[in-house]
Amino acid sequence: MFGRHFHHHPGRPGGHGGAHSRHPFGFHGHEGHHRRGGRMGRFFDHGDLRLVVLKLIADKPSHGYELIKAVETAAGGAYTPSPGVIYPTLTLLEELGYVTAADAGGGKKLYTITDEGRAFLESNSQPVHGLFTRMAEAAAQSAAFSPQIMRARENVKTALRLKLTAGQLTPEQISAIAKVLDDAAAAIEGI
Repeated sequence: MFGRHFHHHPGRPGGHGGAHSRHPFGFHGHEGHHRRGGRMGRFFDHGDLRLVVLKLIADKPSHGYELIKAVETAAGGAYTPSPGVIYPTLTLLEELGYVTAADAGGGKKLYTITDEGRAFLESNSQPVHGLFTRMAEAAAQSAAFSPQIMRARENVKTALRLKLTAGQLTPEQISAIAKVLDDAAAAIEGI
């Protein structure tokens, strides 16, 4: 249904794995966008978030809250994992021996990647790269549909439509409107 087929594997957490069952995350080796009618389905498939979190920890040892924000930033706000998703993922990574958790005070744990985690991440570099590419694409789409930009764009369209349908424009008004639009386009390109 979602482009990936899971097979029952007795003795595995959740009983699911994938075509590459040797991977504890059940990653199938392809990124696959899941879109229906232009909308994205689940942001991550089974096991994808674990690879993303492991890569983020490899880049910088982090606390759970920092990882939530890092995933949200990488996805441009298009996806924010909940604590109820992040902390079990961190626990699994720790149980697999891919990260260690050290008490950082104040009830926080600092997660650091292990040598085994680095080896696993390296052996899955292509899927990890695909996931971060997909998040960057989602971030770009999210920016394009931000409420502020959509509102401003609609304001310009409405003002232009009202002006053009209100009656005959003078050559000076036509030149002034064209200049404002050209100036706005140049300013946007320069950002």
